[in-house]
Amino acid sequence: MTTLGINLHDTEVRERIEALQWKLTQDLLTIGQTVLIEWGTWGRSERDALRVGARTLGAFVELHFLDVPIDTLFERIQQRNRESPPIQRADLLLWVETFQRPSSEEMALFDAPTAI
Repeated sequence: MTTLGINLHDTEVRERIEALQWKLTQDLLTIGQTVLIEWGTWGRSERDALRVGARTLGAFVELHFLDVPIDTLFERIQQRNRESPPIQRADLLLWVETFQRPSSEEMALFDAPTAI
């Protein structure tokens, strides 16, 4: 999005991009390809929709969740230095409050990670 000059916080544009990515994902899954979705699936309902949609196409679905401390997240964001406008620590603290961590029950709905 930054390369295209799009504000990362433009919710409307982000939703349109994610919808296009999901459509392309479905096309790829239909022909047996592996797809990694890396946009923020912050809520259980979002993860459920993607899981069910991919399973409908016959795909295995894994969920990889890294529970990283806020200090580490903020340090990585600063080192990356790619967001425009830059992400502030206060923003990150607010976002962490809205994120729904996957429970063990939710994780059980996904396929076990494959060995690489």
